[in-house]
Amino acid sequence: MYFTKTLAVLAALTGLLCTSAHATPINLVTNGDFETTTNGAGRLTTSTVATGWTTNGYNFLFAGNGADKNNFLTLWGPANGSLNGLGASPVGGNFIGADGAYGVGAIQQTIKGLVVGQQYDLSFYWAAAQQNGFSGVTTEKWNVSLGNQTISTATFTNANHGFSGWMYETFTYTATATTEVLSFLAYGTPNGEPPFSLLDGVSLKAKADIPEPSSTALFLGGLALLALAMRLSRRNGAIPPRQ
Repeated sequence: MYFTKTLAVLAALTGLLCTSAHATPINLVTNGDFETTTNGAGRLTTSTVATGWTTNGYNFLFAGNGADKNNFLTLWGPANGSLNGLGASPVGGNFIGADGAYGVGAIQQTIKGLVVGQQYDLSFYWAAAQQNGFSGVTTEKWNVSLGNQTISTATFTNANHGFSGWMYETFTYTATATTEVLSFLAYGTPNGEPPFSLLDGVSLKAKADIPEPSSTALFLGGLALLALAMRLSRRNGAIPPRQ
């Protein structure tokens, strides 16, 4: 009976430790895939709003495969004569396009519920493109900030009428306050040949939990308790001794 109770206690402790170590982190970003809007595709702020996000720049919301055939602004793509592979992001649905050389302004969201000192992984898809009707080699990148920490993607050099293909990034930040602003600022060259940086699938999650020393000590204590119980059980004849 004593041995059985000990096993039950150890199982409970192990389950508690595993739950702590493998809990699925929550995405702290609202509308990171830009699917929730006030008026569909269009220029952000003046024509439509992506819920949870603010901007004062020359930035646009594109619908799926429509970036090369809109009536408000188009990017070079198969629908207008450039077989550059422009298409929907791996996430699908809406994505952001930001001019990095004209009317530049960040796309921002206030993130709440951060734990000071905790590390967070920011993941997103991005791509480099060029506005239809213009020609020339361009460069594109994103400057991405959480609070006062800024990390930049690599600068992509885009061929005339080109498209980079979608690229996946993960940056790690350490929270310095419980509430911080997440910001994506496009930067591109040259002005006059509109370089566009695209964005989708934004996710900010706490790094996977590592068992705290107290949890590890609890687990090791449970193992010691199990060993003691087995010795006592053998002494009382509950478990036959090894031959």
